[in-house]
Amino acid sequence: MGQAWGFGKYGGPEVQEFFDRPDPVPGRGEVLIRVDVAGVNPLDHLLRSGLVPGLDGGRPFPRVLGMEAAGTVLARGEDVDGLEVGDAVFGFALTGGGTYAETTVLSAPNTARIPAGLSATVAATLPVAGTTAVDALDQLGLPAGATVLVNGVGGGVGLAVARLAIGRELRVIGTGSTAKREHAEAIGVRFIDYTAEDVVAAARELVPDGFDGIVDLAGGTSLRTVAPLAREPRNVIAVGDMSVPDLGGRFVERRLDRENLERSAQLTLDGVLAPVITAVHPLSDAPAALATVENGHTAGKVVIKVA
Repeated sequence: MGQAWGFGKYGGPEVQEFFDRPDPVPGRGEVLIRVDVAGVNPLDHLLRSGLVPGLDGGRPFPRVLGMEAAGTVLARGEDVDGLEVGDAVFGFALTGGGTYAETTVLSAPNTARIPAGLSATVAATLPVAGTTAVDALDQLGLPAGATVLVNGVGGGVGLAVARLAIGRELRVIGTGSTAKREHAEAIGVRFIDYTAEDVVAAARELVPDGFDGIVDLAGGTSLRTVAPLAREPRNVIAVGDMSVPDLGGRFVERRLDRENLERSAQLTLDGVLAPVITAVHPLSDAPAALATVENGHTAGKVVIKVA
């Protein structure tokens, strides 16, 4: 038996609970891991709220929270290639096993070995934020010297997008709240504080001819406000708001495979991606870790250190 943190039904934070569960049995194409570190993402509370059904693997309640983790392989299911018991790995829990737990199952095709020189804490931040940044900027395909607006730059994904864009020699302008300024400016972002200035006016002053690309992490009204700033509507890439085609833009095309995980890890080792980890919580403090992300009060990436 091992401890896990999850939810007994769909709803708000009040449905969350700690509980004990037997170690999951890895199915076909899965590996059982001892979780060292789990990443915390906005998707976690959206799943708990029942807003994105279909990612729970059909598992019964109570369900474990979390979609990404780093740890050590304890057992393999059938038809697992490239991963062995004892390997240090990181990846996605795409079959509903959750990651806020002492052990869990990861989908083997969506899991990679942690390369030498990369810590489990950093590796646990890459499945969501790292690969999303790679996917969004690959989809834009902007040349060096182009301008990109990262709308909602302060979170884990936004900072990853900005860092990777700067590594590709793009000029990066980012929007966020006052609390996000320090981390954004530290990596070279020209920051626009939406709580203190008119975003559209400030952006047009900086880039009068419009942006070559926009990566949106905010969605909703904020997306609709900044989308007209793009020179070409199709170069608006939204990470969370699936209504972006209504504006002429595109939803990010995600690649969750091992190759993309390995690519994100190599970019991190090369210093191109450098995850900004602003809080490390023990599993016992998982409620506070998710609350910070759910409330939008954190800059950078939050992780839960389980082992």
